[in-house]
Amino acid sequence: MSLKSKGKGFIAEFRDFIMRGNVIDMAVGVIIASAFGKITTTLVNNIIMPLLGFYLLNGIDLSKYDIILKPEVLVDGVVTEPAVVVGIGTLLVAIVDFLIIAFVIFLTIKMLAKIKEMAEKAMKKKEEEVAEEAPKGPTTEELLTEILAEIKKDK
Repeated sequence: MSLKSKGKGFIAEFRDFIMRGNVIDMAVGVIIASAFGKITTTLVNNIIMPLLGFYLLNGIDLSKYDIILKPEVLVDGVVTEPAVVVGIGTLLVAIVDFLIIAFVIFLTIKMLAKIKEMAEKAMKKKEEEVAEEAPKGPTTEELLTEILAEIKKDK
């Protein structure tokens, strides 16, 4: 299989691919999503989880809530075997983070659908106004009748 297609080189094809609008839109979306992810992670880790732990579990920091399966082994103050830990708190933080992001995406899609609906209504209304303003011309039958009358008149 050749890297050339339709007479274009690989670099030209790649440039055309990158310059498509939908690819650029997707890149912008990824950048915004990563920034938004940082914001929600900070919100969850520094505000939501401490509040949940404080009010629901009497001061337990849920983000650090772990189940220790095997404690670390110390020999002369040096860790020889690390602890085996199930990070339940980390999972809870990730779930809350996901729910916030999913909720914001839901709201965004709902808002975009509403904007699209409003735009479609506005376009339909404008089309109806243009159709009402357009002068009513003669029908096809009227034009044919006039043409026939002209032909008869010329004979």
